[in-house]
Amino acid sequence: MPSYHIFIAGSGGIGRALGLILADHSEIDAHLYLGDIAEDAAQDAVNFIHEGVNTAVATSIIMPKEGMLSDCEKALQKCDVLLDCLPGSQAPRMAQWARTYGLHYANLTEYVQETKEVLAIAENAPTGYVLQTGLAPGFINVLAHQLYQQFQTEHEVKVIEHVAMKVGALSQHAQPPHYYGFTWSPIGVATEYVKEAEVLRDFEKTNILSLSDTQSLMIDGTHYEDDFTSGGAANLPDFFRGKVRQLDYRTLRWPGHYDWARDIIGNTPKGSDPIAFLQDTMLNTVPSLTDDQVIIYAAVTGRDANSRLHSIEKSYRIGPRKIGKQTLRAIQHTTAAPLAEVAYQLLSGRWSGPVLQSDIDPRQFLSGPFVRASYGS
Repeated sequence: MPSYHIFIAGSGGIGRALGLILADHSEIDAHLYLGDIAEDAAQDAVNFIHEGVNTAVATSIIMPKEGMLSDCEKALQKCDVLLDCLPGSQAPRMAQWARTYGLHYANLTEYVQETKEVLAIAENAPTGYVLQTGLAPGFINVLAHQLYQQFQTEHEVKVIEHVAMKVGALSQHAQPPHYYGFTWSPIGVATEYVKEAEVLRDFEKTNILSLSDTQSLMIDGTHYEDDFTSGGAANLPDFFRGKVRQLDYRTLRWPGHYDWARDIIGNTPKGSDPIAFLQDTMLNTVPSLTDDQVIIYAAVTGRDANSRLHSIEKSYRIGPRKIGKQTLRAIQHTTAAPLAEVAYQLLSGRWSGPVLQSDIDPRQFLSGPFVRASYGS
């Protein structure tokens, strides 16, 4: 089995989960480098991985806020792939590191503008750059693509009416007035609530205001609400343009949450950044929780040659996962596992240049060892 060197940029909840998952799987023999601007955070992540899987080989690396440090550069020169678990604003910088040092690259971010910048950096690169490959965007898009392919196989299709994607990282319980608990990045939540969402309407791509159409729904007998949020559709609005009448991504929440969030955004002080204001307000009023769950739902609806309406649906409810001596929250392992799967495929030399979610083979990805371990069948 080949031995690889893997650089994980960001040693927070997802970065350390990714390292633990990679260390636990026999498919990859890897020396892991856990990078962070804070030395304590990087070393804490390394300790977390070593305590969870005693056969792991991991090293902490201090990353510079700007420029480059000697030890970080030496690590990058040894590595085969850079896995970006940093906030989305850092994606272009990390992609440029990968280009400079000749590494494969993959990230998680739902940030649209930064994704466009990474695409430009990756153009004509000899190594692969897989974008937006976490949970949402990421897994949910590949799942929707797989259902679309299944629908095409099972029916003589007249028209695909709707591709629906929904994901919620939720607390087990919900208290008023916010009906929410943080299970992941506060800045990520605030950003996706304020920036516009890309959708398909009448076969054409358009933008819709996030949190502009809250709807009530049932999934596996449980009552949720959903609404448009930005970034979760990845590149599927472009890929399915002209092929699907409607396509959208919506975030699932407990009933009552979106009314509260809209009220906060609507009361942003004049001249203030609504993302920063929402983030600060949520940090001051919403608790962070570790007992979480991830709800996933995708559906493809269309008409056959006789204009009869059909739908194919798939849903998941995923809780925490124990790996070695550590337990990962649901949002940690469901976000990190798709990134680990992509790293596995990148290291096989499968891709070069930009790779979007629509470029990933759904059957191969969904049946891959890292995805199966977190999501099941």
